[in-house]
Amino acid sequence: MTEFLNMLSSEWALRALLACSLVGLMCGILGCFIVLRNMSLIGDALSHAVLPGIFFSFLLVGYSTIGFFIGSTIAGLVSALAISWIQQNVKTKNDAAIGIIFTAMFSIGVMGISWLNQNEGVHLDLKDFLFGNVMGISNEDIFLTFGVTIYTLVCVVLLYRYLFITTFQPTIAETMGISAKAVHYFLMLLLSFAIVASLRTVGVILVVAMLITPAATALLLSERLKFVLVISAILGILSSVSGLFVAIIFDTTPGPAMTLCATVFYFLAVIFSPSQGLLFKFNQNRVERKRILREDILRQVIKLNNKGGMGVDDLSARLGLSIEKIRKYVIVMSRSTLLDYNNDKIILTEEGIAKAEQLVRAHRLWETYQVNKMGLNSDQIHNEADKIEHFLSDELLDEIDKELGFPTRDPHDSPIPSKVKS
Repeated sequence: MTEFLNMLSSEWALRALLACSLVGLMCGILGCFIVLRNMSLIGDALSHAVLPGIFFSFLLVGYSTIGFFIGSTIAGLVSALAISWIQQNVKTKNDAAIGIIFTAMFSIGVMGISWLNQNEGVHLDLKDFLFGNVMGISNEDIFLTFGVTIYTLVCVVLLYRYLFITTFQPTIAETMGISAKAVHYFLMLLLSFAIVASLRTVGVILVVAMLITPAATALLLSERLKFVLVISAILGILSSVSGLFVAIIFDTTPGPAMTLCATVFYFLAVIFSPSQGLLFKFNQNRVERKRILREDILRQVIKLNNKGGMGVDDLSARLGLSIEKIRKYVIVMSRSTLLDYNNDKIILTEEGIAKAEQLVRAHRLWETYQVNKMGLNSDQIHNEADKIEHFLSDELLDEIDKELGFPTRDPHDSPIPSKVKS
């Protein structure tokens, strides 16, 4: 641990840590708009398409961070314009147009850099641009990344209203005089800046993960865009920094380590998200199943119409569940005001009867609706009504009742209970 802390205090580690944090922050915020606009594939395309810019800028100005930045940005914008032109003017699928341009641009870049490396005295390591080399990042790279990050943050803050409305309501934006196309191309410019600024940190291949994964994770944790932006920025920083630590500890490549850390955070959100996580859905389904079983118990008891109550064994046979499970549910329900349970007999209270009659009303109204409005036969409707009765609100039942002309009997000639007045 002491050796690890001493390593982190060294100059190269501090530069790497700062660069990772800046890239995580920038990509996290910008990625939210990329994901929400379904532009993830375009982000992937632009990240690959910047390589020719590196090649041509090296031919013109040599090894220069600013030269690489300008050349890559131009290459990214040319690719974006070419993709848009093909999508609008050629009978080619949108995703196919993206694939055609980015693979062609990527191939030019790989071939050009490979050709340069064959010349004596020239060493332009392709792996550094593909996968990043944050350990060897220079002060010039830091300044460039810092400048692009600040520029991106300022643009997002100042243009938040335009980005918001063109993301969710582009048609309304046009009626307000906001050009959705102009905002789209400006976002492409910011995306190109972010990709180029991230080259030395995570590389052109893995920068897509830093743009998409933190944003996708944040969208699992919140539905309000401002909160999503903040959460995504924090996750981007955490992914980058933790990935750097993992790379140092295990002596591996930082870019892939950052990507894996971002992916780990994503799957943690998939499982533990308070509103959309698998655990939440599992618990929600479990609660829903319990509610449905309680309602089935009430409906079965009232259907028997026996003032002496229904036996647990009879209810078990009707519902196809074990006596032990039915008894456990009935004991819990007896603590409420819905039923009484004595000597293995279930007797509904007045409140339980009212609740059960509303379930019967929902069941029989839906059966009537299926026959009268959907054209089904009476022998086709029972099982569907058994399922749907638990999810019909009072308002919807009133609408169905009115639509059917307030029927008093269902297709099986059973009486439909009237609505309980509150």
